[in-house]
Amino acid sequence: MSTTLDTGNTAWLMASTAMVLLMTPGLAFFYGGMVKTKHVLVMLKMSFVCLALVTLLWLAIGYSLAFGKDVGGWGLIGSPAHWMMHDIGMTSLNGSIPTVIFSGFQMAFAIITVALISGSIAGRATMRGWLWFVLAWTLFVYVPMAHWVFAPDGWVTAHLGALDFAGGMPVEINSGAAGLAVAIVVRKRKDFERETIRPHNLPLVVIGLALLWFGWFGFNAGSALQSGGSAPMAFLNTQLAACGAMVGWPLIEKWRLGHVEMLGVASAAVAGMVAITPACGEVSPIGALVIGFVAGVVCAFAINVKYKLRYDDTLDVVGVHGWGGIVGVLGIGLFATLQMSGKKGLFHGGGIDLLWRQAVGALVCAAFSFGVTWLIAQAIERTVGFRAAEDYEHVPGAEEEQAYDDETIAEIRRRLAQARVPVAVGPGGAAEPGSGSADAELLAELREVLQRREQEK
Repeated sequence: MSTTLDTGNTAWLMASTAMVLLMTPGLAFFYGGMVKTKHVLVMLKMSFVCLALVTLLWLAIGYSLAFGKDVGGWGLIGSPAHWMMHDIGMTSLNGSIPTVIFSGFQMAFAIITVALISGSIAGRATMRGWLWFVLAWTLFVYVPMAHWVFAPDGWVTAHLGALDFAGGMPVEINSGAAGLAVAIVVRKRKDFERETIRPHNLPLVVIGLALLWFGWFGFNAGSALQSGGSAPMAFLNTQLAACGAMVGWPLIEKWRLGHVEMLGVASAAVAGMVAITPACGEVSPIGALVIGFVAGVVCAFAINVKYKLRYDDTLDVVGVHGWGGIVGVLGIGLFATLQMSGKKGLFHGGGIDLLWRQAVGALVCAAFSFGVTWLIAQAIERTVGFRAAEDYEHVPGAEEEQAYDDETIAEIRRRLAQARVPVAVGPGGAAEPGSGSADAELLAELREVLQRREQEK
């Protein structure tokens, strides 16, 4: 690897870092549109707080533990020698790129990974518990796994010999397994099997998807750490996988429901990009298209597993990111090409050698993430509290900020509560028969509509 500054590579990684950072606000909109009205602001806060806390943690110790020189030669954790970016200055290089911007790029990965987990507990976690979770989980789960996979001397890369181009294991499988663990600890919503959350704002979901899609090109192609080489192919493969999933998922949805929903199309695009994340720089365009299509089909089924196993993965983090990541990591073992990755997958004459390494990597990362996350979530629940009250204590009250102006509806509700049913007077001063009854029925219907809307918020 070159040790001379390359301005072209540096410019591309700076742009990629900005694109990946934009994905977290995009995720906030994506999740925010999917929940009830009363939870949208909390979902936005849960994502944006990750931008602040993870950035500070990364500066303090996260980068050093993830990318410092390996401690003990086992590939498990890096040295804390670079805490607070010690000994890293303007002239420090990671290959041909300034170390500070490489650190910023990897920091953006850490931010969105923990933010993803919020979707598994949407609408039922305390903000206090979430703040502690973000710090503890990033330090004890994400940072070690980033060292395993992204550091050149990490055990997945250097010892196991598995491939992961842009984070299928430390980002996608990790967030999916962690989402499952925290969903179990925080416990399910009352009657969640019978009550499906209807997105309160699908256009907001699509806006979030657009930002995620844009950022994903930086996420995947930026992971090449150069503007040439495998970056252009990773860029194209990202688009192909997303589109492949947008064919596979809707086919299943049409078969099962008889129609295709916009939410399903948006989720399909995410599933495709999740699956291609580890494989984007390892497979051919045809392989990327197949991986995307398969991920769309698998995830369309996987999002319903929670009802059979009775865990409340509210916004399907497990079903999309967990299972989508598994499809992508195993897909490398099937579709990797010698030209792209330097290794051959099963379908290119490489046998199962690479496939079993990919499977072991996925299994160990999932088990580690689930186990440590469960312990962290349990500790938070038993100390500061993680599960919100049944009536959800973070619903904004009259004195707090609200996502939407409901004053007009509130005024109508107040006036209906005070309304008296008028009696229409006919000729000669006689009351018209049935008019009071009709007005009473109208008022009752209006009250019912407002009450139903309040319950759905």
